[in-house]
Amino acid sequence: MISPPDNPLDDHKIYMAKALDQARAAYEEGEVPVGAVIVHGGRIIAEAHNQREALNDPTAHAEMIAITQAAEALESWRLLDCVLYVTLEPCPMCAGAIVQARIPAVTYGTTDPKAGACQSLYTITSDPRLNHQSTIVGGILMEECRDLLRQFFAEQRALGKK
Repeated sequence: MISPPDNPLDDHKIYMAKALDQARAAYEEGEVPVGAVIVHGGRIIAEAHNQREALNDPTAHAEMIAITQAAEALESWRLLDCVLYVTLEPCPMCAGAIVQARIPAVTYGTTDPKAGACQSLYTITSDPRLNHQSTIVGGILMEECRDLLRQFFAEQRALGKK
């Protein structure tokens, strides 16, 4: 268990660093390097990274896997009092799952101008027409999160992939 510091920004950096560890694991496995952790009561209850290639599953995003793990840990689909930390702004699918899971807070590293569904392209997680909204904090360890993704895609392009 990580003891949270007094400064919320320090909390965000600590947990985002854990999400980055997951993103690096994805990178090493040839997956798009996105990592996620879910925190409840100052304790990490879920850690995941993208596994779409390994599982041949288009829904195997880091957030989706972490949400499933957290629901199992709490024995509830309602992830109240949780914070999701993810290295890349969630896509529409993941944003929908965040709303359905009632996650009250999402903190992400870097924006996704092509598919971001929390602030960049869509605002699904804060849409007042839906039955749940999340507080969104973006830009935590942004450079590290962004640079890891850029490096991965540059390597993939050099190999003629993605």
